[in-house]
Amino acid sequence: MKRSQKRRSTALKSTSETAGGIDPHQNPHAAGIDIGARELVAAVPPQSTTGPAVRTFTSFTADVEALRDWLLSCGVRTVAMESTGNYWITAYDLLEEAGIGVFLVNARHVKGVPGRKTDVQDAAWLQQLHAAGLLRKSFRPAQEIVSLRYLMRHRQTLVSAAARQIQAMQKIMTEMNLKIQHVFSDVDGVSAQAIITAIIAGERDPAKLAALRDRRCRSSLADIKSALAGNYREEYLFVLKQCQSTWQRIQDDIAACDEQIAILTQRVHAEAPGPLPDPLTGHQHKASKNSPQIDIFEEAWRYYGVDLSAVPGVSTGLLSVLMSELGTGAQILASFRSGSAFASWLGLCPDNRISGGRILKAKTRQVSNRVANALRMGVFGLHRSQTKMGEYTRRMKGRLGKAEGITAGAHKLARIVYALIATRKPYDEAEAFKITPRSLERQHAQLIKQAQSLGFLLVPAA
Repeated sequence: MKRSQKRRSTALKSTSETAGGIDPHQNPHAAGIDIGARELVAAVPPQSTTGPAVRTFTSFTADVEALRDWLLSCGVRTVAMESTGNYWITAYDLLEEAGIGVFLVNARHVKGVPGRKTDVQDAAWLQQLHAAGLLRKSFRPAQEIVSLRYLMRHRQTLVSAAARQIQAMQKIMTEMNLKIQHVFSDVDGVSAQAIITAIIAGERDPAKLAALRDRRCRSSLADIKSALAGNYREEYLFVLKQCQSTWQRIQDDIAACDEQIAILTQRVHAEAPGPLPDPLTGHQHKASKNSPQIDIFEEAWRYYGVDLSAVPGVSTGLLSVLMSELGTGAQILASFRSGSAFASWLGLCPDNRISGGRILKAKTRQVSNRVANALRMGVFGLHRSQTKMGEYTRRMKGRLGKAEGITAGAHKLARIVYALIATRKPYDEAEAFKITPRSLERQHAQLIKQAQSLGFLLVPAA
């Protein structure tokens, strides 16, 4: 036996001995893979192969395919791997296409035992934990949603890049003492961009530049003329031209991305229960400026079978994130057993940790979740809303603080969205914010406590 194989066998043996009382019969055909940038170390049950139970493969495509074939020859039906960077994606897709169930697990869940600092031991430890059924599978949407999610995230990157160019143009015009941002609501609007294009082309007359404004502009002609008298230095104009050119090129990329997003969105199999209901308010089915140029409300109606835009705080931005990150309503219900599990995955509920009757921690988990961020942005805009959702968010902000109150509002919005998807019933504000028996008991206890502190005694009415 070669020295490297002998060392790996010894490491696997020591790992098995330190496994203690782990029962490997929950998933007898399970394997574990330690993912790295250069190599992948895979461990299979010792009884499934006549050779070494742990093998190392490079990360090249040919070797990843050899890894897949080796796992199939060993009779492996399910594999556990850590979500290391984005190196796991190729192996995940190849194994999933081969019919092997892949468990993508959080690295924090398998690092609790000290002394396992080699790739061989990590792979063997993953295999043993997975064989004993002790690992949780991380959420990953269906493959058709993965493609849509990839493009939607890329689009968000393009939108952020376009915003940086707008900020650069605004900074340059401030140094030129052109107050365009003071007389127009958006620097990337029709009027502002027409004037910037004319300035780059050589026009300097404020009257002629002001005549390019859109008829819907609310600023007076005199204010616009005053705002367009500035310092037209050569270096400012050169950088302004480049920023506008870059911004226009990004806008073209966003439009092309929207066309591809529309194609992938329509490929997702889902049937609408009927025509989309008419909006209840004038702003319900109104698309935002930076939302994808597709009929999001119609597609969301087809995906979920309920008009989620009737809920205050649900806009095109939140709908596009839900559709691209989670998928259809059936896929959401299959992945999350309840609204509580959905809120826990989002990291919007308290992570209560109690030991010996003492609360050690009750804050929310620090997770990076695009859906949770979109929910927070949804309730952030309700600070003046006269709806029940707006009142609830303001009450939570007053009780818990601004950041914690927004998180509490996002948690409530997530529970409402999940309930609507599960029941497919139209949004009813009275039903969503009805007083439960538990809430009544809590209010009753608070009233009794407050009366006692003031020296009064509450007596139930006859």
